[in-house]
Amino acid sequence: AEFALHTVSRLIGAPPGYVGYDEGGQLTEAVRRRPYQVILFDEIEKAHADVWNSLMQILEEGHLTDGHGRTVDFRNTVIVMTSNIGTRFVHRGSGSLGFQVGAQSDEDKQFADDISQNLKRTFRPEFLNRIDEIIVFRRLNRQDMMQITDIQMRDIEERLGDQGLHIQVTEAAKGWLAGKGYDPTFGARPLRRTIQRFVESPLSQRLLEGEFVSGDTVLVDLDGEEDALAFHKAQEHEPAL
Repeated sequence: AEFALHTVSRLIGAPPGYVGYDEGGQLTEAVRRRPYQVILFDEIEKAHADVWNSLMQILEEGHLTDGHGRTVDFRNTVIVMTSNIGTRFVHRGSGSLGFQVGAQSDEDKQFADDISQNLKRTFRPEFLNRIDEIIVFRRLNRQDMMQITDIQMRDIEERLGDQGLHIQVTEAAKGWLAGKGYDPTFGARPLRRTIQRFVESPLSQRLLEGEFVSGDTVLVDLDGEEDALAFHKAQEHEPAL
């Protein structure tokens, strides 16, 4: 919505006589005041063609004229654009749900080729030719998800630490969360909700019931029979995980 035709003027500022003229452009004014910037355009494929035209001038000439007629220097900025153009190719070549097993080099190459072709169909050649580097992110694998799970669990550990509690999560439990929180299309986005549902909510309930108190170490393990997580108080002799 921010990149729609009628809001393009918000980037460079409204022309004289129009509402918002005195405010300047959200993009040009920010760069004019602080010329050393990293600028992110998220999901650039949804932008109006007029936005692409403005970006082409920035990428080619390194400057842009705002609504006040001032030339804004972009030569000290780094411009990053993201796109979800390749989302529809994620499932190609995958006949099963969950993580893929084995070498994926051929599939990853085909994936990158498909995205490259789709970029050429979506953007004009003169726009793509002004981009220094196009990086195609490979699909997440199990190891990636385990690392992301570790990061998210560390956040919970820090919050519990404020209450005098500690938490240990077994590798089996992390693997279970990583699998539940992975989606081939959305990547790791569902993981946050998965951890909230299966860790934070039940743990909060147990804290309210007084099952764990300050000084305790909460051990989160996988209950294989129930296909669920189990929470219990770690004994002093139990080794750190």
